[in-house]
Amino acid sequence: MTRHELLEIVVRRARDNGFAFRKWFQTTVEPAWSGYDAAIDVLSQGKRYYSLLFSHEFALCFWKQGTQMFFLVPAASYTRKDKGGKVITVTRKAFTRRTLKADVWKYHLREMAVHEEPLRYIRRFLPTEEDVQKSPKVST
Repeated sequence: MTRHELLEIVVRRARDNGFAFRKWFQTTVEPAWSGYDAAIDVLSQGKRYYSLLFSHEFALCFWKQGTQMFFLVPAASYTRKDKGGKVITVTRKAFTRRTLKADVWKYHLREMAVHEEPLRYIRRFLPTEEDVQKSPKVST
């Protein structure tokens, strides 16, 4: 999937949740509006899409509270102390989640900021049918 195609899908999902893309684009990127496709072209050049991904208006709509959104939670391992004070390693399998919690958009903005490639981070919120079928467990 190209950057242009991915940005189209991401913007479409946010627009479905109330994101005013045209207004945001004209206020933040360029005052001249040449159309939706031209705006996506502009954002896909270089790292201009960062202004979209890290926009609070966009994030609030993309990760809208209470919406049903399938996304993959990757496998993770971490250490912690058990009841006896012994350090143990906890390994969690990857799974799919469905419902978004309140203010989750703030969490995802922080996670995207430390991720090497923010667009790759947001890609996991657009799982293909194949990705969902591979996931062993669905939780809410």
